[in-house]
Amino acid sequence: MSDLNLKQKEKNKDLIKDSIQNQGDSTKSSDIIIEFDGVSKVYSGNVGAVLDINLKIKMGEFISLVGPSGAGKSTLIKLLTCEELPTSGKITVAGRDISKLKRRELPFYRRKVGVIFQDFKILPKKTVYENIAFALEVSDATNDEIADKVPKIIDLVGLTSRAYAFSEELSGGEKQRVSIARALVHNPKLLIADEPTGNLDPVSTWEIIELLFKINKQGTIVLLASHDKEVVDTLQRRVVSLRDGKIISDHEKGKYIL
Repeated sequence: MSDLNLKQKEKNKDLIKDSIQNQGDSTKSSDIIIEFDGVSKVYSGNVGAVLDINLKIKMGEFISLVGPSGAGKSTLIKLLTCEELPTSGKITVAGRDISKLKRRELPFYRRKVGVIFQDFKILPKKTVYENIAFALEVSDATNDEIADKVPKIIDLVGLTSRAYAFSEELSGGEKQRVSIARALVHNPKLLIADEPTGNLDPVSTWEIIELLFKINKQGTIVLLASHDKEVVDTLQRRVVSLRDGKIISDHEKGKYIL
């Protein structure tokens, strides 16, 4: 890495550290929004992806979910988004058992759960503006709603000057910002970031982490699945560690534990 990029990376890290120090921890034990109660997911062949998970997530938390490949992180995320149903146990979100949601209710639930991925998943033939607008169009938003909301979200993720750029004109960090913007269009209560910096250079990594922290400070729960020890340790926020489908540690201001 060049000296210039190294300096920018350290600057971004310092911004996050300062923000953490100023924010403190305003969550309350009574503000439980998400709860896993004895949740297991067992696939055919008696393969247990997650086993007896007990986990409570409070309003406004920023949680890092860590563990080696195959630990159960992806399954836990799929259970939260209702892509999978638990074999046993119960998952409640805002007091409701999400495994009992009717098919017609799922789109409305998922709009309150934003998800971003390592590989961005943006539409290559559309501009930044069009990518974000599309997420509203498919949920039947009016033209006035789209015209009002999209510029605000573009500004939030720092892409105002790139609003009409196409995918091939964007850097990896900018593409991930588009992905985050698209995940925010329905004002989700929970933002799941599944290895969001896995394809990014170190400078872009810290820019994305800073953006996620900014979103969290506005009240959105952020669940960050990550293999990046430096990122997780710098955040000084709650760390939930998985191994072999089980939670092996859960610390309010933890560090990356394998």
